[in-house]
Amino acid sequence: MTDELVLVLSCPDQPGIVARVATVLYEHGANIEESQQFDDPVTDHFFMRVRFSVPVGGGDLTEWRERLAPVAGALRMDWDLRRAAEPYRTLVMVSKAGHCLNDLLYRWRTGGLNTDLVAVVSNHTDLEPLARAFDVPFHHVPVTPDTKQEAESRLLGLVRDLRVDLVVLARYMQILSDDLTRAMSGRIINIHHSFLPSFKGARPYHQAFARGVKLVGATAHYVTADLDEGPIIEQDVHRVDHRMTVADLVRAGEDCESRVLSRAVRWHCESRVLLNGDKTVVFN
Repeated sequence: MTDELVLVLSCPDQPGIVARVATVLYEHGANIEESQQFDDPVTDHFFMRVRFSVPVGGGDLTEWRERLAPVAGALRMDWDLRRAAEPYRTLVMVSKAGHCLNDLLYRWRTGGLNTDLVAVVSNHTDLEPLARAFDVPFHHVPVTPDTKQEAESRLLGLVRDLRVDLVVLARYMQILSDDLTRAMSGRIINIHHSFLPSFKGARPYHQAFARGVKLVGATAHYVTADLDEGPIIEQDVHRVDHRMTVADLVRAGEDCESRVLSRAVRWHCESRVLLNGDKTVVFN
């Protein structure tokens, strides 16, 4: 019987990174099950994801972190080590549109996501019945210009009390403050339609239909202080033709948003996404 761990790392590129990591694993009885790496010549940084198995008695997570720490320090790594089967404790934020939430709830319930969905938070109550149907606690946190700071304090309190690893904005239609996005850098994923910056504001699909767009799509990205401009994790598109109505366009867009967001969440929760400045490296 074995346990599986996942190591992800990035560091300045230099000879011997793979060899030094593999040597530590070999010397302590680990077996490499999967290994992916990428050398970015633009940033001169090296990225790596390794999934390895450890026999019973071969050391727990703390021991493995201690074993890898000297190499990580010598190579100036940014790194993380997790048990492969340990779910990411995830909080989902929504407003009124439920397609992305419904998709995430279904994939989580059927084992398609390595998550423990601990709460749904919304500034409206429309989707409370959906969350309750999946036995997920629902928290109504209204947001107005006067209560925004209080609402974000409540959110951070939930993140702390529920030991949340990841926040997913599943069509949450409120702008998060710079302070909040900095506090949770790399731990908030957002989804939005692909029409930005062309069709902003309300009813973007109706605006796109009026202009006769030929593609609809979606982008999932990490949230930063720059609205809708954080490092992109995943994108997809759906072709449009003249026979499609506005309702058809909306459905196509919602389907695209749901599958793009679920991919981004799945990859993040399998430790497959590494930040590379304003971009990401995705070992999918």
